[in-house]
Amino acid sequence: MAFRGKRPEHGGPPELFYDKNEARKYVRNSRMIDVQTKMAGRALELLYLPEGQPCYLLDIGCGSGLSGDYLSDEGHYWVGIDISPAMLDAALDRDTEGDLLLGDMGQGIPFKPGSFDGCVSISAIQWLCNANKKSDIPAKRLYCFFSSLYSVLVRGARAVLQLYPENSEQLELITTQATKAGFTGGVVVDFPNSAKAKKFYLCLFSGPSTFLPKPLNESNDDDEEVQESEFTRERQGGSPLSRGLSGPGRCLPRRVLYRMARRGIVRKSREWVLGKKARRRRQGEDVRPDTRYTGRKRRPRF
Repeated sequence: MAFRGKRPEHGGPPELFYDKNEARKYVRNSRMIDVQTKMAGRALELLYLPEGQPCYLLDIGCGSGLSGDYLSDEGHYWVGIDISPAMLDAALDRDTEGDLLLGDMGQGIPFKPGSFDGCVSISAIQWLCNANKKSDIPAKRLYCFFSSLYSVLVRGARAVLQLYPENSEQLELITTQATKAGFTGGVVVDFPNSAKAKKFYLCLFSGPSTFLPKPLNESNDDDEEVQESEFTRERQGGSPLSRGLSGPGRCLPRRVLYRMARRGIVRKSREWVLGKKARRRRQGEDVRPDTRYTGRKRRPRF
């Protein structure tokens, strides 16, 4: 949905992918620094924190501390957690002002209840959707993460998680587990019609559901379709993603607006079936081997 080439999380666990060479890019590559800083600024904007009041924030997947530096520049205090020792070493070398913690977010957030006024995360949550070993169950790891995140936030606080969902099914998996953990909120999609600038932000509320921020668009026309989704803890007619998107005066099917990365592939064709089986294998599920008969249309029986 966001990556045209091979997605980083398909190459192995994050603690191995983000090695010293990868960490060096987040320190020296001006383009990566600029992109990370802009996304951190947008996430902080979506938190809607009180103006002029320093807050204590959690940065999940803090990496080399680029997003944390932006939080510090805005006058906030923060704690960062990341699974990659190399990225945290890079953050220490840069003398970031926040406190750093080595940890796996899929095993929960190890802080006391009500510790933080808000939470941001840049390009991290989609890593929980992949099973890197047999004991990893994406749904359970996501629920463990969201339930612990709900606990460490002050009631009424927000969490804004920027992510790159692979497809609509993965986005549904993430939002379903967030809902089970007690969150309300929705997905804000900035620049939905742009292949490069398109960004997904999962906005979560740890209290009564409030207004969902409007996405950024290249055009601000009133009649332009706004791409944002809302979900609540009430189970009304299925999962959060099956109840449609909120648009200007109407509801549209969610899967129409969240286009699948496999766009152009005919549903239930051989290519479609092989892609679905490959995703199930990456999530640690038992899947039958591929054969020449996989996806083959069967003749009707009389």
